[in-house]
Amino acid sequence: MTSGDVKTRDVKKAVLAYSGGLDTSVILKWLVETYDCEVVTFTADLGQGEELEPARAKAEMFGVKEIYIEDLREEFVRDYVFPMFRANAVYEGVYLLGTSIARPLIAKRQIEIAHETGADAVSHGATGKGNDQVRFELGYYALDPDITVIAPWREWDLTSRTKLIDFAEKHQIPIAKDKRGDAPFSVDANLLHISAEGKVLEDPWVEPEEYIYSRSVSPEDAPDKPTYIEMDFERGDPVAIDGEKLSPAMLLTRLNELGGANGIGRLDLVENRFVGMKSRGVYETPGGTILLAAHRGMESITLDREAMHLKDEMMPRYAKLVYNGFWFAPEREMIQALIDKSQERVSGTVRIKLYKGNVTVVGRKSSESLYSLDHVTFEDDQVYDQRDAEGFIKLQALRLRLAKALRD
Repeated sequence: MTSGDVKTRDVKKAVLAYSGGLDTSVILKWLVETYDCEVVTFTADLGQGEELEPARAKAEMFGVKEIYIEDLREEFVRDYVFPMFRANAVYEGVYLLGTSIARPLIAKRQIEIAHETGADAVSHGATGKGNDQVRFELGYYALDPDITVIAPWREWDLTSRTKLIDFAEKHQIPIAKDKRGDAPFSVDANLLHISAEGKVLEDPWVEPEEYIYSRSVSPEDAPDKPTYIEMDFERGDPVAIDGEKLSPAMLLTRLNELGGANGIGRLDLVENRFVGMKSRGVYETPGGTILLAAHRGMESITLDREAMHLKDEMMPRYAKLVYNGFWFAPEREMIQALIDKSQERVSGTVRIKLYKGNVTVVGRKSSESLYSLDHVTFEDDQVYDQRDAEGFIKLQALRLRLAKALRD
């Protein structure tokens, strides 16, 4: 391939989101060859569970002088995952947005590194068919409107796995053995979830084989005895499990272990991508599934009825913004401010039962509780006059009675 194959821009230095895998290694070499520019590599540890030092070694092999490998797990959970879970955000009713929420942080650090190193461009390895290209680039432009974005999958002619491998072999780029030929499916992972898409999963009628799953045992093989845990919340965020205070990343790690051991958090989903097509994905979000149930349990006794209902009305809009890549948009920040205001008294403890793929809230207590046993008891009470309900019902029924009388 020559630089004439694409319309090149005058780029002196580019920051590449670099995993060290086949695709981004090819991109690294392609950037140098096509744009005749210096490349800075950035590899983020978001809890994907892979050793990242090989990425450094491979970048050094390519002659990269500025290599960034950063542990962002705490920032990821504290500043992205937890704010999203305050909103109880789920996309299309079930998806906990594990891939979506990781992209804004990567984009943010790429732009920061570009400013630190004097780079005038950023690049990513997302394809032209998926959501991630949108998420990355909306983040880039929101944080630096003048940045140049290079999206190789929209520019080059390496349109197949075979062509990628041929390019890699031509330029002596190491190829993992399992990358020779068609991979069974593609994987994206971070501390919140792991996803699998493509190849053997493309037919939505075919049930995923057990080997697709890596973070959870099957519910059928989970223990026959339930696991009980208690989770403490402060202002809407989890802070401790079974009385042990944990950092955000360590707490989510613990929840992943507990959920995975009990077959929790599996999802087989056909979703609507932002770019217009439907896609089938298989997700594992064990810790997030527990956290969502626990958080809603905590809100059930600490959040005012209308505040809770308003949050539930806003949630689909919020989830859609996150899914589509608008994390840094003003409307997401406005909704976040409303959500965070609602969480000021969402503090206390929730007891949760984990059993064969199920998460059940079985207890909740809080010094901020709005639950009044005196008012809801079926026994005699001195605080609620049941006769008051008659006038309340008649007022609520007034418009219905008037409409019926008019029609008759």
